[in-house]
Amino acid sequence: MIDFASISLLAILCASIAVLLAAAEIGHFFGSRAVGEANVSTLEAAILGLMALMIGFTFSMALSRFDTRRDAVLNEANSIGTAALRARLLPAPYDAESVRLLRDYARIRVDFTGGVIAPGEMEAAIARSNDIQEGLWLRAKAVAVKDSAMVPAGIYIQSLNEMFDNQEKRLTAWRNRVPNIVFFALYAIAAVSLGFTGYASGLEARRWRLPVYIMSVLAAGVILLIQDIDRPGAGFISVSQQPMIDTAASLAGYVAKFDGRAP
Repeated sequence: MIDFASISLLAILCASIAVLLAAAEIGHFFGSRAVGEANVSTLEAAILGLMALMIGFTFSMALSRFDTRRDAVLNEANSIGTAALRARLLPAPYDAESVRLLRDYARIRVDFTGGVIAPGEMEAAIARSNDIQEGLWLRAKAVAVKDSAMVPAGIYIQSLNEMFDNQEKRLTAWRNRVPNIVFFALYAIAAVSLGFTGYASGLEARRWRLPVYIMSVLAAGVILLIQDIDRPGAGFISVSQQPMIDTAASLAGYVAKFDGRAP
């Protein structure tokens, strides 16, 4: 099955226009050769309405996933920032070590999903994030062993748990796309709609090409917009990484303060 996410947006736009125009031409060909005339305006309006409904349904699916990815970035950035603030309450040297690890972690999270990334690079970034999480957890355990009743250690461990959970939520949101079967259905309905419009034009022997061509281009453009929204890190519409960038900058400032404090 075709994976639309692996095809460039320009190729999708060109193919969409070609398919819809071909459907309109085929419909007009059969309509102009049909025997007799029939009133198909009601059926034509119903099919075009079905296409509009399918476009709205698919757009809603893509937009909800886009909003989820945006919220996931903000939540993860907030959880990293909270963990960094609480790490500064830990006794030395765990405070400086933990903040440095969180700084590196935030940098990885900025790069991750910040653009087009190969599957191998994604797996390497996830593995590096997991290694840093393990290092943070070992230091939190060491602090807790020293004083299990220490309040800063308890709230810090809680923030680490939340940060770890938010990584998986963000990964899940990143991987959650509109199913390909939905795009296949959208293309099928759009092609039938434009084909039936061409057929109706052929039956009535009216000038038809310019209006139908404009409709085909507009439909292809809307489908392209939906696929652009559904692709995080690629295309013209992408999830802003600014919350994570701001968090990484704050953590870099914390590390600079620790470096200045060091003898």
